[in-house]
Amino acid sequence: MLLKIYRTTFLQELSALYDAQEIESFFYLILECFHNKKRIDLALDPDMEMDAMQLLRWESVLAELKKEKPIQYILGETEFYGLPFLVNENTLIPRPETEELVEWIIKSTNYERQSTKLRILDIGTGSGCIAISLAKNIPNAEVFAIDVSEKALATANKNAEINKVEVNFVLKNILETEELGGQFDIIVSNPPYVRNLEKAEIKPNVLEYEPHLALFVEDTDALLFYRKITQLAQHNLSENGMLFFEINQYLGTETVELLVDLGFKNIELKKDIYGNNRMISCCL
Repeated sequence: MLLKIYRTTFLQELSALYDAQEIESFFYLILECFHNKKRIDLALDPDMEMDAMQLLRWESVLAELKKEKPIQYILGETEFYGLPFLVNENTLIPRPETEELVEWIIKSTNYERQSTKLRILDIGTGSGCIAISLAKNIPNAEVFAIDVSEKALATANKNAEINKVEVNFVLKNILETEELGGQFDIIVSNPPYVRNLEKAEIKPNVLEYEPHLALFVEDTDALLFYRKITQLAQHNLSENGMLFFEINQYLGTETVELLVDLGFKNIELKKDIYGNNRMISCCL
């Protein structure tokens, strides 16, 4: 079958669930994954065909998309900060907003002027996207990463191997931790921050497939992880060290107040590309 003909069928089959732009993005992600071809390749070769076996693979993906399963989980991979990452039901799918956090950290390090190694800790690493991206882009960094999920860390380890970087992964429940194990120049975390009351805003492809352990907190203590991590940072940030968080867009003011109460200064609340309060930095 000609791929350009199947593309029409693909768009029609999914039109009741997704908008046209999203379906287009699915199609070209699969095209690259299954055929190692990009949009331009199909445009230049409109008679590109797939055999019966390849068609079965496409049909299998189509069936999963109809269940609203995230395309990243179906393909088992995604891209983050220009790097390839394996993802599965044990890890969150990395978001563009988190790429912005990584970019902010890299620009804040002035690593070109550093004569000694920067020690960086990523808390709640999941797929390892933050830790690995920082290790890849800050040459003089020694990077550590913590997660409560053994299965998530197994995926993160594979991602570090794929991207040819060294990250020290540690299995640890941050809420039960009293010591982070040394001083760090940068501590970063994208912890669970979605309140149960916000579940109505969450799309089914997230709510039904992504790990709730990494997403949700109780409404009564939405800043639980931020409080604990900030308290640990009081003792484990080096002189002039920085603390970075990705945050709940609705709780920017409350997060700033928490940091002030715990003695942090130079607090900067930053908006993401969508205009939402999404990340914050500070120091002791």
